[in-house]
Amino acid sequence: MGATRDDRSLVGDLFVDLKRFHEHWMGLVYPRQVGAEGTVLGKWKPTTTRGIYAYRLWGLLGALVVALTYPLVLLGVVVRFQVRRIDAGATRIGLLGVVLLSVLAWGGLALLARARFPFEGFLAVVAAGGVATASAVLAVLFARIDGRFTTVVLAYPFGVTAVFLPPVAAALYSPTLANVVFPSSESLAIWILSNVFEPLGVREAIHAYFELVGYAYVLMWFAIAVPVGWTLGVLVTLADVVRPTGN
Repeated sequence: MGATRDDRSLVGDLFVDLKRFHEHWMGLVYPRQVGAEGTVLGKWKPTTTRGIYAYRLWGLLGALVVALTYPLVLLGVVVRFQVRRIDAGATRIGLLGVVLLSVLAWGGLALLARARFPFEGFLAVVAAGGVATASAVLAVLFARIDGRFTTVVLAYPFGVTAVFLPPVAAALYSPTLANVVFPSSESLAIWILSNVFEPLGVREAIHAYFELVGYAYVLMWFAIAVPVGWTLGVLVTLADVVRPTGN
């Protein structure tokens, strides 16, 4: 059976992505590399023997980098799609709408918890709702500020915080949740200490200065949410470079 039109379109899209990605790599060192074909000046190329070898070597290195990191570009495209949907919804209802929607949702859960669970359960839902609302508002505010840097460094981490922190904040007031959240957090903390900080030689210092008790769990998960948010932001930025919106 021959290739369908969709198959050919997919292959064509992948080829365009890889070509643009490699051009951006070449553009890190050499001028007129990105989208220069078909222009008056055309793509810049060296004229000396030494320059040609250096150009080709950089191109080969770029081909390896592109091959290894292109899956991250595709992941970034998926993340970008979800982020754009959330951002579009937040734009439609506005900042006040985000606050009201969060307050209504968490307020309803709090009333339900007050009627059906002990007072600790009610406090847990209120704490979770407060953290989620504050984080969501900060994420929207920073996303509205012009500039990729602000969006990646601040908006994405607070967006992840809105997901990560509510269960932890709730666990501070709910023994039932605490029995699930805190042991899991301790296991994750041990893994991070052993696999991330120990190779860096700072495990003992961190273990000596920080005790995982009470609000330290909140700080721990906020510290995790920040690099996770940065990672998502970088993936989306990479997707925007290789496959701009609308391509």
